[in-house]
Amino acid sequence: MNKVIILSVTLLLFVIGVVYLTYEPAPGSTTGPAYAADYRDGTYEIFGEKVKLTGGLSEIKIDTDTAATVTTRYFGNEARGDLNGDGKEDVAFLMTQNAGGSGTFYLAAVALGSEKGYLGTNTILLGDRIAPQTTEIRDGQVIVNFAVRKDGEPMVAQPSVGVSAYLKVVGGQLVAVE
Repeated sequence: MNKVIILSVTLLLFVIGVVYLTYEPAPGSTTGPAYAADYRDGTYEIFGEKVKLTGGLSEIKIDTDTAATVTTRYFGNEARGDLNGDGKEDVAFLMTQNAGGSGTFYLAAVALGSEKGYLGTNTILLGDRIAPQTTEIRDGQVIVNFAVRKDGEPMVAQPSVGVSAYLKVVGGQLVAVE
């Protein structure tokens, strides 16, 4: 009986060791703060998922049976300034995400600067197929100006209504300001 218990425990420990040594996080996920030397290589939270950009690009397969991917790209419209009050320069910018359909979702993001590099925040959805204009930092807030369609217009209509999103960093998270 003791030999069976010892053998079972040994086998269990062996399986745990193999799983531990061969475990790889899912693509785009991280286990702790992921600092990057360049904010275009940072990790950002998009729709609740961690997405790691490399050179401003991430392509994650939706499933293994198709070639469909979720493509996230650095778009630009950068603004620089201190957004979390630590005296370090942070970068606010836009990125796009497309999951293979007709939509192109525009997102606002912030990379917080530190001695270790840049730390990405969560993103804020600005809209689908909008027309970005400018991004600025004023009084510790990110202001993103862009155009959207009139109410009731189809998605193929050119965006023509100017709007602004006001965002700020609170506790390391990007939040919309009313």
